[in-house]
Amino acid sequence: MIRLATLDLAETDAATLERVVRRSAVPDPAVRRAAAEIVAAVRERGDAAVTEAAQRFGGGLAGGTLRVPETMLEAALDAAPADLRSALLAAVAAIRTAHQPQRPVDHPLQVAPGVRVDRRWHPLRRVGVYVPGGRAPYPSSLLMGVVPAQVAGVGEIVVTTPAADDGRIAPSLLAAAALLGITELYAVGGAHAVAAMAYGTETIRRVDKIVGPGNTWVTAAKLAVFGDCAVDLPAGPSEALVLADGSAEPHIVAADLLCQAEHGPDSPVVLVTTSTEMAAKVEAAIARLLPRLERAAILQKSLGDHGMIVHAADLDTAIDFANRYAPEHLSVHTAGAAEDAERLTAAGSVFVGRWSPESAGDYATGANHVLPTGGLAGAYGPLSVEDFGSWRQVQTLTREGLATLRPTITVLAEAEGLTAHQLAADIRFEPDA
Repeated sequence: MIRLATLDLAETDAATLERVVRRSAVPDPAVRRAAAEIVAAVRERGDAAVTEAAQRFGGGLAGGTLRVPETMLEAALDAAPADLRSALLAAVAAIRTAHQPQRPVDHPLQVAPGVRVDRRWHPLRRVGVYVPGGRAPYPSSLLMGVVPAQVAGVGEIVVTTPAADDGRIAPSLLAAAALLGITELYAVGGAHAVAAMAYGTETIRRVDKIVGPGNTWVTAAKLAVFGDCAVDLPAGPSEALVLADGSAEPHIVAADLLCQAEHGPDSPVVLVTTSTEMAAKVEAAIARLLPRLERAAILQKSLGDHGMIVHAADLDTAIDFANRYAPEHLSVHTAGAAEDAERLTAAGSVFVGRWSPESAGDYATGANHVLPTGGLAGAYGPLSVEDFGSWRQVQTLTREGLATLRPTITVLAEAEGLTAHQLAADIRFEPDA
């Protein structure tokens, strides 16, 4: 039976607690340095460096080409089983429904007579969507990146994803791309994919922004290109926290922990609970459920190395810990789940009650599953339509409006010693202006 590490908040000093909650999504320095070298090589040598990285790290398409032929996309969609096509269509419809209301509207505003400051939103011209791949296909992540971009009105959407060891991209992912009308898909993964999209190569034109989840190398590369190309956010391994009291059903709590732990051996999952008895039953339930799962070896590693049970004296203390931890996924299994969820202020996505599994959010509700990790949910939210555009401030003044503001401009410009700022306003009122 796997024993999860335990932490009793009543017996934990402030320094230890800070180390637990202040984990980081940022890769360690060695990975960041290595990823930066790959990024620099791609920036300097383009396709040649991308090909070399693919040969070294894998993820390239059989035959050595970078771009996946459109005929291959169309063939995958034609050959897709009916149930897969139906599931993809249902997921797309749900994502569109959930994201359509997020499309920003312009905000015209008259600050004062003759002074207008309008806020206008514009979609980006070209976006790159990174989709994890290789060991396992993630067509759902492709949908989560592409559909909001389409809702936003992005003109061009390019997708990169690594091929498996046999040089093939999973048919389900190719079918999902074709279903969404994606024609520009490249079999490139890792840091070299991020660099290619950020700087452009002979084959891949540069993008305005890169979004999508990835491994530690993808995250390190995003940090390396930031400043030259916009990125969504640094994201670490998938993670989950379950908040539970004595009323929770152990087998359901166990399933919610396993749901995210199976993403990889470095995926942390935490149970914070007010019930010692229930926590013991959860561990037993995990032991019963593990043999039923295909990724049992990965689960044993992730749970053994990164699983934790946190004991809290009361629900207020448990909720305070959850808010400080700021997890990517947060499941609430308490007697007053709906009310308790209202008190959770820092989480990427919250799942309330026994009928709200995390997998529903990953695949079917339409809520975005590209989420902040490593505690960044305290400041960032899920990927949204707004991430695929930018705001403009449009300022329009009349003569009378500027005259009203002129004293303010004069005093502040003089206070800062910026006389050209004052001149720019004053000169408009000179007789020969």
